[in-house]
Amino acid sequence: MRQSLTLIIAVAVLMSVAPALQAAETVWSGLVMAENVSQPQPIPPELIRIEGLLKRFFGYDQFQVIGHSQKVLRTGQEDWLATSKFFGLHVDARGERQGGYVLNLKLYKEKELLLETEAKLSKRSPLVIKGPQVGGGQLLLVLVVQ
Repeated sequence: MRQSLTLIIAVAVLMSVAPALQAAETVWSGLVMAENVSQPQPIPPELIRIEGLLKRFFGYDQFQVIGHSQKVLRTGQEDWLATSKFFGLHVDARGERQGGYVLNLKLYKEKELLLETEAKLSKRSPLVIKGPQVGGGQLLLVLVVQ
């Protein structure tokens, strides 16, 4: 009897934890320099699946990841930072809503706040935001649910 009760409790605990484990998703966040160059480098592996979208919408032929971060979302309330030498992207997830996550995004250049916005990251498609012009290129903020 005691073993049966222990087994029932163990199964109940596993069943309550299983949905939370299945719901955990990884978000990749990147700071990407987009440029037109005479001999473009191959696209970074993190951007291969959205290469066509990036080229079509932004008109650049080279994309270089200058900073990135990956975060596993378990509750949808996490925050994280993707940084490069000069830029930082602070992401504050505000919860899960209808197939995506509501995010508060802050882009910094060193300590100066350049942009603060709220956006929804869909689980089915990436979020790409055009940042400031940097030299002959453009900074892009890229977030993808993997």
